[in-house]
Order: sequence, then structure tokens, then C-alpha cells
Amino acid sequence: MSSPTTVGIIGATGRTGKSVVDGLLASETDFEITALARPSSIDSAANNALRSRGVHVVAADLTGSKEDLVKILKGIDVVISCIVFTNLDDQIPLAEAAKQAGVKRFVPCDFSTPMPRGVMEMHDKKEDVLAAVQRLYLPYTVIDVGWWSEHSVPAVPSGRTDQAVSKYFNIIPGNGTVPNAYTDASDIGTYVAKIITDPRTLNKRVFAYTEVLNANQLAEIMEELSGEKVIRNYLSADEIQKALASSRPALVKNPTDFSARLNLVLYEYINSWGFRGDNTPESAAYLGYLDFKELYPGVTGKTMRTFFQEILDGKKSGH
Repeated sequence: MSSPTTVGIIGATGRTGKSVVDGLLASETDFEITALARPSSIDSAANNALRSRGVHVVAADLTGSKEDLVKILKGIDVVISCIVFTNLDDQIPLAEAAKQAGVKRFVPCDFSTPMPRGVMEMHDKKEDVLAAVQRLYLPYTVIDVGWWSEHSVPAVPSGRTDQAVSKYFNIIPGNGTVPNAYTDASDIGTYVAKIITDPRTLNKRVFAYTEVLNANQLAEIMEELSGEKVIRNYLSADEIQKALASSRPALVKNPTDFSARLNLVLYEYINSWGFRGDNTPESAAYLGYLDFKELYPGVTGKTMRTFFQEILDGKKSGH
């Protein structure tokens, strides 16, 4: 019997990390999982829940002793980072320790929408992290998953979807015709489990998504399923550009202003997938991504239609 693939996960109790843990544990591949947790949360309920599922939980300070990190990562085949977006730079000392420990594959925290440099500050920061990984000649795989389904639930007059409607993204950008690739967050782990043991994806970018729809099509699906007219809040290109222009000065004035940073992230996302059309298989292919559907044609995820029906049936709360 072959040995299990050992995987270390940073951020295992977060939304993305939880999906990755679920996907690895449910996979036909034998994975042995170690969750690297902040020392302050080592005995939290969330980490204890991981232990009850057979996940090894260890305290790790990414900005602390490099020697301690190397010891933790010794024997780990794959490191997957699901770190919070405000701490992306902490992945650089993690990558350096992974290189010293002999990690065979490093998956930096992407799990988002593909785009070129210069469109989104947070994405550029992720590219900076990847550049640091490449300078180490540390084997890596970048995994982007498109836009999360849970951020795209339309509102209806009866309020049946209110518990799932995002206060940030309940909009139709432009005329609603720009295509957008979607993935349900619960499917991320299933996709990751396939990618991280595949030699074809080593030192590559992979675009793992479920389906491509535009905002008008999403509205039509919800109208068909609910029997109601969707509440359509249109956002123009001029409005998003004004929002971007107004959010940047606040962040320049105070780079630690979380509210200003969050606003910039939200507006830049909307501009990228809602107006520029960056979040499509075609754009990803241009940027050098491998297409998950071509790599694993038999693997399917939850469609927006299924997700919307679960919302209407009260089985899902959305975001």
C-alpha cells in the first residue's frame, strides 16, 4: 500500500480552508492532513472539531522562528495556504521554510478570479507572493476558482432569498451581459484534491470553475425557480470608476484602514469580473491557466440552478 500524501493547510478553519479539508477527507486519494493554527487559537472549538475528524493540528507562527516552521513542515508533501487576505505577505516566510523542509508543492492563497496585473491591488500582492515562491524554485501550483456562487444570489420581492443576498454584490454590472465563471465554495476542496496530486499541474496555474453565466442569466434562473421577478440593481461603469477613485485616497491616507481596504477590494472585484470580463475560461487561457474541465472532464460541481433551489427551499443560507 502506498503512503498517504501529507498536506499542511494554513487557514483550515476559514471558509476556503474548511472546503479544502472537506474535499481532501472525502477524496479517494489517501491524504494525511496537518492544520497549521495560530498559537492563540490552538485549542479553539474549530480546531478541536478538526481533531475529531482526524486532522493533526499544530501551533505555527508564520512570522516567528524560521527554524520552528521548518521542523513543522518536515515530511509535508503539499502546503496549501488559505490565509486571510490581509496577511498575504506572511506566505513568504512560509514558502522559505517550505523550501528548506523539502516540501514538494506549494499552493499559495489564490482561490479567486483570474486577471492580469494592474487590475486589482490584492491580486498584484498575490502575484508578488508567487514571484517570491518562484525565486526560491519551490514547486508550486496556483489554483483560481472564479467567483463564489454564494456572492451572487438575486433578491426577490417576497424576501425568500434575503438570508442569502450579499449586501456588497446584489448588483447587475452594466447591462448584465458580461460572462462570469462560478464555483460553489463547497466544491473548492473537491477540485483541490484532484489538482494537488497531478504532475500535469506542477508549476502551473489552474482555473477550476463549475459554469459560466452572465448576471442576466442568473436573474432568469432565479425568476424561473421562484416564480418572482428579480429585483435588479444596475451599476454603471461610470459609477464603479467613481467608487474606485474615491476609495483609493482613503487607503493612501491610512494604509491600515480596514474599511477602506475592504471597499477597494470589493470595487476592484466588481470592475474585474463585472465590466472587464477577466473571470472567464478564455481570459484565463490567455494568462496561461490550465482548464480544470479539460484536465478532469468527469468532475462536476454544484450548478447555480441547484444552489438557488437550495436557497429557496431553505436548505442554504448563502454567504
